[in-house]
Amino acid sequence: MHSCFSRRALFVAGGAGLGAAALTACAGPGVPEVAGAAAGSRLVALGEVPVGGSYELSVDGQRVVLSRPADDVVVAFDAACTHQGCAVRPAEGDRLACPCHGSEFDPFTGEALAGPATEPLAPVAVRVSGEDVVLG
Repeated sequence: MHSCFSRRALFVAGGAGLGAAALTACAGPGVPEVAGAAAGSRLVALGEVPVGGSYELSVDGQRVVLSRPADDVVVAFDAACTHQGCAVRPAEGDRLACPCHGSEFDPFTGEALAGPATEPLAPVAVRVSGEDVVLG
């Protein structure tokens, strides 16, 4: 499970500089970037998205989470949490979790499962084309 401290706990415990550095670390490592994407653009090989799991990438600077509920099905969502816009990440228990305030989302429907977010993640149109996941 991806876990991070709350902003308040970090700032109180370690001061603003240390807290800001720790929050940056909570954002996670860099993700693959796809630039100049248009409808039909290849995003990733289908094999990179695990069945029953999720895969993160950036499409023209927009963080996206791809999830694969079945062998031949991939869905995608804008990774911006609907609470305050932090990037959600795959977490244990078939969830997408927001490291900023703890909201959780269903990786296959985008539905908000735990707050403070109440709105679902915005869908991104993707489809499987042969052995690739493509935009639109």
